[in-house]
Amino acid sequence: MSTRTGTGGRQGIATGTFAGALLRACALGGALLLGACAALNEPRSASAPTPPPRLEEQLTPAQRQEHERLVASYGGAYTDPKLQKQIEEVVARLVAASERPDLHYRVTILNSPAVNAFALPNGSLYVTRGLLALASDNSELASVLAHEMAHVIANHAATREDQMKQAVLVSRVISDVVNDSDLGALALAKSRISLASFSRGQELEADAIGVGISARAGFDPYGAERFLTTMGRQASIRSTSMSQSAGTEATDFLASHPATPERISIVMANAREYAAPNKPGERERGPYLTAIDGLVYGDDPKEGFVRGRRFFHPKLGFTFTAPEGFTLENTSQAVLGASGSGREALRLDAVRVAGDQSLAQYLSSGWIEGVEISTVESLVLNGFPAATAVARGEQWSFRMFAIRFGSDVYRLIFAARQLTPELDRSFREAAETFRRVSIEEADNVKPLRLRVVTAGLTDTPEKLAGKMDVQDKALERFLILNGLSRGDKLAYGERYKIVAE
Repeated sequence: MSTRTGTGGRQGIATGTFAGALLRACALGGALLLGACAALNEPRSASAPTPPPRLEEQLTPAQRQEHERLVASYGGAYTDPKLQKQIEEVVARLVAASERPDLHYRVTILNSPAVNAFALPNGSLYVTRGLLALASDNSELASVLAHEMAHVIANHAATREDQMKQAVLVSRVISDVVNDSDLGALALAKSRISLASFSRGQELEADAIGVGISARAGFDPYGAERFLTTMGRQASIRSTSMSQSAGTEATDFLASHPATPERISIVMANAREYAAPNKPGERERGPYLTAIDGLVYGDDPKEGFVRGRRFFHPKLGFTFTAPEGFTLENTSQAVLGASGSGREALRLDAVRVAGDQSLAQYLSSGWIEGVEISTVESLVLNGFPAATAVARGEQWSFRMFAIRFGSDVYRLIFAARQLTPELDRSFREAAETFRRVSIEEADNVKPLRLRVVTAGLTDTPEKLAGKMDVQDKALERFLILNGLSRGDKLAYGERYKIVAE
């Protein structure tokens, strides 16, 4: 959570479905994102033998602005020289082994826990640190990058640029004519997510081309099968998160790269054309683990982070704790939460409210429908002016809080299928945990990182998983991160990934 959502325009969330209403601003937060496989083709010169100029030097002002917005929407660029060098070496090998060795790519690591990689028309390759954390060796990373290159080589996206221009035009019409910039941004976000999804045939063709590129570059062609399998397992463990349970469209690699058994079997068949399962190519696990050792894992503290039920934002200077049984997810636009049953949820975001407008007036002003005026009350939460009210819709009821903190107002919205007195009390108790973060607390915040450790003689998956600083399912997360299955034993002297400060 890093930016406010706006000035609190009218939202009809009390009359529609909860998923579309409560998560609306999150969809807006992805308006400038191009989802997985948004690889657009553009002719490039094959005559230049020297390395290409820096990305910023090649872009037009409009392209540079789009690049900057895209990078910003993914948390900015992630700087790690050794990791950058490792990825660029993999890319160079893939390009040399591809059908288009004349193409040049420039790599940007995105500071996001999302699992994503994509290529853009100007030769930019983007890969998130979330994807890098999930891969276990260079061959798995190569399979993802080669797949993205394959979409360009196969000319799958030849018509995408015109379609994108049309999507931008539609969003402007909605913004100008309907006078609703939020709806315009939402339309553009949905258009871009739709454009990012290639057809099943194109995905399978990109798989085949990508496996061939990886194999010719000397990488294990079975890396694609392993990564798809790991990706599917990661998707399953995330299935209880807010974005999944509410049915939102994912903006990461998992959205358009489903790890179906059919697809995995086809990738396996493609790999067998280049190597027998017992004679694979190079995995290059050692160099890859060395490169990702120390990689930030999960939320970056500068954007706020989740620890169990607690959300902590040292930069903005506040923290709060969700009710018992809630799972939290931090996004660039809001903090989202859901109970295990899916019958309760929450959202925390920030807006700018005029100083001369009381918070009670703000809650009653019509930015949300269904507010019961008799429930509006002013209060103080840990020294901060606040107000609360109840709103009711056909399917959901809401307990809302507006808290003035500095120049912003934070909206903490709880929702329940049935707002019982017990639930309402738990929502109030959670709101009362909203407080300022002390300077000492902020200074002591450290991000979680991938730590590469060497297995000893007595080490087991359970023992190493016990060292993981994760909120739940430590063993399952350890196995997924390392491409292991239940019952697998650790190899003495082998290196494995754990998550720790």
